[in-house]
Amino acid sequence: MLTNIIECCANSVKSALIGIKAGANRVELCANLKTGGTTPKHKDIQKLRHLTNIKIHVLILPKANNFTYSEEEFQKIIKDIEFCKKIGCDGVVVGALKKDQSINIVQTKKMVKTARPMKVTFHRAFDVACDLENSLENIIACKCDYLLTSGQKETVEQGLKNLKQLSKLSNNRINILAGGGVNSKNIKTLYNIGIREFHLSGNKKNKTGIIETNYNNIHNTVNQLITLEN
Repeated sequence: MLTNIIECCANSVKSALIGIKAGANRVELCANLKTGGTTPKHKDIQKLRHLTNIKIHVLILPKANNFTYSEEEFQKIIKDIEFCKKIGCDGVVVGALKKDQSINIVQTKKMVKTARPMKVTFHRAFDVACDLENSLENIIACKCDYLLTSGQKETVEQGLKNLKQLSKLSNNRINILAGGGVNSKNIKTLYNIGIREFHLSGNKKNKTGIIETNYNNIHNTVNQLITLEN
């Protein structure tokens, strides 16, 4: 049984259930993963909540790869957070930047405050933010619980040096959640630099050409982590 976290980034309710069956002990539910991920439909969030007791965190992002929001977009984010809280989700995955790529502290604090008592992950907006150390400190100051990051690089393997630095700088003030190319082959390297929470979709195209979570990709990573823990 896992001591640490394997979070399955699921593009659908079906993918979430595959990830859970494969051993993931948390789900990040999103939509449109192929283009970077957006907020899933309310009906899908509600359906998954009814189908499992596993912890569900929901990505709240109106437009994929867009972390600077209009007032209308920001109000939609707040309403989506309130919906997730109302139906009993365990967490939300949020984040905001200013136009200069610094952390938008005002908006992030409002999102965190709205979300409580749910947990809050600051998403990979961090990976396009300026100034790694200062951005980390601002996210901690906003009282986020987790930081999802590939170390400000395209993949965790490319960002290994920065992930090691983040693990050290965080000093247990926030949980560093490594995501972006995590798999059974590189999880040992990540574990050895101090990472204890891992985020992966484990996806591949199914027989009909649709991208969905692959059981073996998640299961093999879970088993590798169990081996490391023991």
